[in-house]
Amino acid sequence: MINVLVIDDSPLIRQILTQVLNQADDIKVVGCAEDPYQARDMIKQLNPDVLTLDIEMPRMDGISFLKNLMRLRPMPVVMISTLTQKGSPITLEALELGAVDFVAKPKINVSEQFAQYAQLVQQKVRTAAGARIRSFKLPANVAIDTSAKQHFINTKVLAIGASTGGTEAIKEVLINMPVNCPPLMITQHIPPVFSKSFALRMDKTCAINVKEACHGDKLAPGWAYIAPGDQHLSIKLQNGSLYCQLDASDPINRHRPSVDVLFNSMAKVCPTHTVAALLTGMGSDGAKGLLSLRELGAYTMAQDELSSVVWGMPKAAIELNAAIDVVSLDKIASNLLRHAVKK
Repeated sequence: MINVLVIDDSPLIRQILTQVLNQADDIKVVGCAEDPYQARDMIKQLNPDVLTLDIEMPRMDGISFLKNLMRLRPMPVVMISTLTQKGSPITLEALELGAVDFVAKPKINVSEQFAQYAQLVQQKVRTAAGARIRSFKLPANVAIDTSAKQHFINTKVLAIGASTGGTEAIKEVLINMPVNCPPLMITQHIPPVFSKSFALRMDKTCAINVKEACHGDKLAPGWAYIAPGDQHLSIKLQNGSLYCQLDASDPINRHRPSVDVLFNSMAKVCPTHTVAALLTGMGSDGAKGLLSLRELGAYTMAQDELSSVVWGMPKAAIELNAAIDVVSLDKIASNLLRHAVKK
């Protein structure tokens, strides 16, 4: 049984989340707190397995509480966020601080979507309960050499797929990329508004250029292209150059964007020039695509269990023998580059 503490200043939201979570046979809401101060005492008292946490609350906001929580008593947290442009950078900050995942506040007046919403929240809580949690530490001021010291094969393309825990895993990879690195194509399971905010956040953080992919973008060294949250990203070869392609076709493996769509397109267009990594995430999206890449001559890797927040997608790839190497997160960037450098 997964014991959950709901933290939200709205009595109605607390009531709805309690109803939603208690519908599941394996989840039980053991308490509700209207602010972080009450939550602090209830955590000590009830020892919940997972917290759901609102962002905007009186007395102390959810981000400040999360920062203290992950420093003093790390535990699985699912943020309750509104899907607005204003809210998305705050939600990304929560993931940076150690929250496992986030979900929109329920739309009270849309009854036909309630069952679907209930399943989504339940799944997020289950995933969080099994996630690997680390305490929050301020990033060390370590200088990372991202200068153009190495020369790369100009036809190589790097590919990354990720889901739960992926925003921080991708950040770890991108901050280690030199300014002249091969182009990177990235599919992260993320809602539409958040993909743009995530790309902007990475662009400000990294030495390389990072953008939300646009249909027809020509791939260039020193650039990373992140799939928009509601479109599949794939690759196209035209007149000797590679381009981003976007489409809003049906979800694959319940996801749009889907990692399999990206990997399968690269297997068709440029398999021997691809270096691909499947990172932390729930489910199996990307595993079959990674296998196709390996079988056609690409170098492939999967993130190891110890460094993954959720070891679902990498595990599925390993079970299919799709990954040539299993690599810890801190070695993913160097491994990607090592297989693209000129000898």
